[in-house]
Amino acid sequence: MTTLSPHDSKSPVIQAAHRAKDAAAVLAPLPRAKKDEALLAIADALEARTAEIVEANAKDVAKAREAGTSDALIDRLTLTPERVRAIASDVRDVVALPDPVGEVVRGSTLPNGLDLRQVRVPLGVVGIIYEARPNVTVDAAALCLKSGNAVLLRGSASAYESNTALVRVLRDAVDGAGLPADAVQLVPGESRESVRELMRARGLVDVLIPRGGASLIQTVVNESTVPVIETGTGNCHVYIDAQADIDTAVDVLINSKAQRPSVCNAAETLLVHQDIAAEFLPRALDALADAGVTVHADARVMAYAKESRATVVEATEEDWETEYLSYDIAAAVVDSLDKAVEHIRRWSSGHTEAIVTTSQQAARRFTQLVDSTTVAVNASTRFTDGGQFGFGAEIGISTQKLHARGPMGLPELTSTKYILTGDGHIRG
Repeated sequence: MTTLSPHDSKSPVIQAAHRAKDAAAVLAPLPRAKKDEALLAIADALEARTAEIVEANAKDVAKAREAGTSDALIDRLTLTPERVRAIASDVRDVVALPDPVGEVVRGSTLPNGLDLRQVRVPLGVVGIIYEARPNVTVDAAALCLKSGNAVLLRGSASAYESNTALVRVLRDAVDGAGLPADAVQLVPGESRESVRELMRARGLVDVLIPRGGASLIQTVVNESTVPVIETGTGNCHVYIDAQADIDTAVDVLINSKAQRPSVCNAAETLLVHQDIAAEFLPRALDALADAGVTVHADARVMAYAKESRATVVEATEEDWETEYLSYDIAAAVVDSLDKAVEHIRRWSSGHTEAIVTTSQQAARRFTQLVDSTTVAVNASTRFTDGGQFGFGAEIGISTQKLHARGPMGLPELTSTKYILTGDGHIRG
């Protein structure tokens, strides 16, 4: 598609996109060593300028508290010196990962003697639209740089001061390492109009990745003319099978829900087979109470809650589709594994579902029938994460089925091209 010169548009967003496209052309052929040098400079700069970053973040946190923002969202927003050091460590972890660019996906010599190779190449300009979590700013920039992409970052207004400070640090480090500073840019403007312009910058921005709540993601998917990789919300389920080990089931449930409830891989719904409900639910409800979790229960779970310590409220239809991101969980008793799968098919966002069972047959059937990015057997939903999978920092968890699905690491930030090498070959 033909694109305009930056001088043909007065829009700061479009001009930023043009600069990103120019930067992407510089990044694409760079060797790994040059990109890794820039990433190490970023990690060092984050640690050296931690005070500057934390000071800017404190302004965002103060505004969030004044606005009555929930504790869970404030936790996602907050940067401490320890968290900044952890972010810098994550960047160094990306340095250690293989560079996907140039990898031969497949290749062969054709019968006519032509050499054909399919190789990984950068996507080009990647736009990220995200909410609240300023660590995404660094994670996205690091992964995009390592994979040879320029990145346009559009965080939420609630993290504006934090993101501005972080991008300033990132650009200085990238520039100091000899790479174009415009490889990392904060999308100009705080209005929704700047987001709309980014979503319509087709031909300049190669792909958009939204990260956040359902409303943000659907807005980007429905309104963007730029291709979108949809990262879905996390309405994750834990199903306790009739043949589950009770101790294991309680441990998996509590970790899935309460280890960090404000993230997309936290469990939001508990399903319990009727044959194990009488033994499992009294213990599970007390354990949830000890973890501070409120249970939104159907009538059958309610019957087991009368003598528990749990805080229990009656579930409504809305609860089954809710991503709480808080110390809340929906709970229901189901007649069978197939009924659990039926519930998941209706209400799941396609992120992560877990089964706890000692039956290989039940595990096999559950994993065959459930169509989500990740299906866990006797393991917490919290493991659906690029770092936990060994991919390094992730740019998001894709719940769509085209191009990328599940935690998106470096290979998912590339496309491919074919290189055809001959010796004067012509087609007859």
